[in-house]
Amino acid sequence: MVSTPEQDDVKRRQRAQQVALFRYQLICPALDPELSTKARGRIVRAIAAGTHAGPFGGQHSYSRDTLDRWIRRYRAGGFDALAPSIRQPGTRLDTEVLELAVALKRENPARTAAQVARILRTSSGYSPSESTLLRLFHRRELMGPAAGGGGVVFGRFEAEAPNQRWVGDALHGPRVGGRKTYLFAFLDDHSRLVTGYRFGFAEDTVRLAAALEPALASRGVPASVYVDNGSAFVDAWLLRACGKLGIRLVHSTPHRPQGRGKIERFFKTVRDQFLVEVADTSAGQLADAQLTPAAGLLELNALFTAWAESVYHHQVHSETQQTPLQRWNDGWQRLGHGPVMPATEALTEAFLWSEHRTVTKTATVSLHGNTYQVEAALAGRKVELVFSPFNLEVIQVRHRDKDFGHAVPHVITRHAHPKARPETPEPAPAPATGIAYLQLIADTHHQQVADDERIGFHALYSTPPEQIPGQIPGQIPGQIPGQIPGQIPGQLSIDDITDDITGDVTGEQGREVSR
Repeated sequence: MVSTPEQDDVKRRQRAQQVALFRYQLICPALDPELSTKARGRIVRAIAAGTHAGPFGGQHSYSRDTLDRWIRRYRAGGFDALAPSIRQPGTRLDTEVLELAVALKRENPARTAAQVARILRTSSGYSPSESTLLRLFHRRELMGPAAGGGGVVFGRFEAEAPNQRWVGDALHGPRVGGRKTYLFAFLDDHSRLVTGYRFGFAEDTVRLAAALEPALASRGVPASVYVDNGSAFVDAWLLRACGKLGIRLVHSTPHRPQGRGKIERFFKTVRDQFLVEVADTSAGQLADAQLTPAAGLLELNALFTAWAESVYHHQVHSETQQTPLQRWNDGWQRLGHGPVMPATEALTEAFLWSEHRTVTKTATVSLHGNTYQVEAALAGRKVELVFSPFNLEVIQVRHRDKDFGHAVPHVITRHAHPKARPETPEPAPAPATGIAYLQLIADTHHQQVADDERIGFHALYSTPPEQIPGQIPGQIPGQIPGQIPGQIPGQLSIDDITDDITGDVTGEQGREVSR
């Protein structure tokens, strides 16, 4: 099936958004305004020397010129400037030109991509771009190892001012109501002030957002956020939120925890001073079902807020020799201004989620089991649905970056995103009544058998004759002498039935045959 031009345009826009997220993540380490020119150059060269998993798979390398161009674009136009232009794909490069470029590089390995491009323009009047040639040389393994290949040296680092750098991580907390809790926390690297925190029942992106959004609204926007590679921290939503707010999101190198020492030291303080006392509070006694899990989580967060704001922020830090709150305030006083507070609209936009859907012929769209009515003019078009994961009843419709108002709920079966799992579990089953219905039926049946003398059910339940003193073995109590053992009075024997059927087997001979 051939796609329409409009469908191709939507796909190109989606790919452009993915490319922008990838470029932003790649240049994040070099966006720090406190870096010197030489330090930034070393970081960019290190990025250019490595290979990176591209946004659509595969391993790719990027030249320093390309990385510098992306940095200039971000500084000039923000996150949206990193998206490539929406245009139709151009013609493919001439294979002969590429092979000539490879031959020039092999002829003199010291030639750079820029030098090869100059030679091609001089000899043939045309040359691919330097970034294209550089990628070609890397694919053909014509590029030597980067100069100065020494390992990265980690020294003691401390941000020079508040909100210059936040460090985020998650701590496994106590069990509340039989459920495991997790603490998401963000620590200011300069003052050691804990800017955002929240306990939750899951270690996911939603619980991370619940800790980060209030921190940004109350403490301001940091220049960078340094986190590990946990699933919640590598979610595309977090990268999009940081890009919208101009925050550099930096992930630590896997298996190299250098740089997260301050947050780990804070977590040790939490264990030694707060969690050790949780067992003596009502929140820690939830195993005895004194509180519901939801009430216990609210109490746990209230207790932690009181401890952080009233105790931790007023304790003198052993390294800074100041309390976190005093160092935070002194830092802003020295700078002569306060933190940069985000605009309400920008903060709301950064924490929204979005998904793309195709509008049906009846001008409806579906999202996680819900159905919504949209503008009739959008029928057959692919639109972007922007929403809060906690409220799927309010959906904003966008098409080609144009706002088309809110979708009208038609059929609502889910009120929150599947990832926004509730903090409370499913209701506990009702207590047992103690009524054993089948046992009552069995008792009633046995009583009916005991009261009904017309049918000899007692032969099935009474004591075997051989166990009754004086009873002839095989004879039922009250049995007529000479009657066949085990036969109920008046009941036909199998021998009589055989005689009636065959008609030629009678008497002792018939019984002998039947036996």
